[in-house]
Amino acid sequence: QVQLVESGGGLVQAGGSLRLSCAVSGRSSSRGAMGWFRQAPGKEREFVAWISWSGGITYYGNSVKGRFTISRDNAEDTVYLQMNSLKPEDTAVYYCAREKALSACYYCIEAYDYWGQGTQVTVSS
Repeated sequence: QVQLVESGGGLVQAGGSLRLSCAVSGRSSSRGAMGWFRQAPGKEREFVAWISWSGGITYYGNSVKGRFTISRDNAEDTVYLQMNSLKPEDTAVYYCAREKALSACYYCIEAYDYWGQGTQVTVSS
């Protein structure tokens, strides 16, 4: 079993920054590549970012590319999402998730088997 707990969400003005954290716990053999997703009210869950187990490879959704940075500290079992130049359209609940082994689609919700409870990010205009 793997447990994921997000933190760091809140209310910020447009143009501001937030850093989300995702604490990972459970069997070390269960840990692997990680992703961040978000879901705004009335919308489908959307891929935000992905990071490999080593942290050496990252991918981003088009809407956040150049503004958000995903990183991880495996010694601390934590994954981060640094969000800069925030826009009102970034308002959503943000979720971290653990990717299944041998997944072929890092941006697909179905590729992830463990999810956190989510943290709310609200960007005011």
